[in-house]
This record gives sequence, structure tokens and C-alpha cells, in this order.
Amino acid sequence: MKPLIVLLVSFFIALLILYLRSKKIQWPLAGRIAMAVMLLFTSLGHFMFTDGMTAMMPEFIPIKKEMVYASGVLEILFAIGLLIPKLKVRTAWLLLIFFILILPANIKAAMENINYQTGELNGNGPNYLWFRIPLQIFFMVWIYYTAIRTSKITANRNTLNNKNQKL
Repeated sequence: MKPLIVLLVSFFIALLILYLRSKKIQWPLAGRIAMAVMLLFTSLGHFMFTDGMTAMMPEFIPIKKEMVYASGVLEILFAIGLLIPKLKVRTAWLLLIFFILILPANIKAAMENINYQTGELNGNGPNYLWFRIPLQIFFMVWIYYTAIRTSKITANRNTLNNKNQKL
């Protein structure tokens, strides 16, 4: 729930600041800024709650603690990449893959009642999946629309403008 709140609050703040600066509504950029803020927020958990996140990892994953740290670093890199125009689309595709890859850890945590902060078996339980899986899909759709789809639309517009200028 906290990542969703961070995402939405960051989005509206970024939207307002961008509008005040440019007098244009720049929702794709505000969306990428908000996702970057959310990723920075969630990356903190990888370093603050390492033991709990290690307990969430499926059994077949080796070097669990190192993987938790690595995924935290990846989230920071994704946050940066979303804000660099030349990297935003590539970063978005990698982030979509990342969200798919971390889903088993969230499923395991829910099914085994693992508390991601402490690693104890007093977490939210299987009912949490009714929130978590749609949330994960929401994040993926958010990334697609703010980084990938808008880039395709912009590229198509530029192509049409170039063709019209040649005529």
C-alpha cells in the first residue's frame, strides 16, 4: 500500500510542478518521475529489511541476501534510467521484466505469511495477493503508458511531421 501512495502523491506533485514551470500538462514525465520516486522508496526496503526480504525469496534462488541487495541497486538504476530520455524505453522494458521476476517472491511471502520487514510468519497472508497482484499489474501498465507507449506516439508524430515537411 505504501508504494502505491508514494507513487500517486509523487505523480500529482510532479504534475503540478511541471505544469507551473512549463504551463503544459506533462503526465508521461510526471508518471516517470513518480515511478522513479516510488522505486527509490522501495529500494530502501532492500537495505533496511534485508532479512525479511531474504525470507521471501523462493528456495531455488541462491545467494539470497546478495540478490536482495542487487535488486535494491537495480531499483535505484531503474529510477535513474526512467528519467534519462535516451534510456527510458529500454529501462521501462527491463523494469517490466523485473516486475514479473519479483512476483514469485511476493506470492511466496503471501502464501507463507512472511512479514517482509522482519521475516517472521506474521505477514498479510494469501488475501494480500488480491491486492498485490493487481498492484503489480497496475505498476506494469503505468510503466508501459508513461515510458513505452508515449515514446511510440511521439516517434509516430515525428515521422508524420517529417513526411509532411517533405511534401
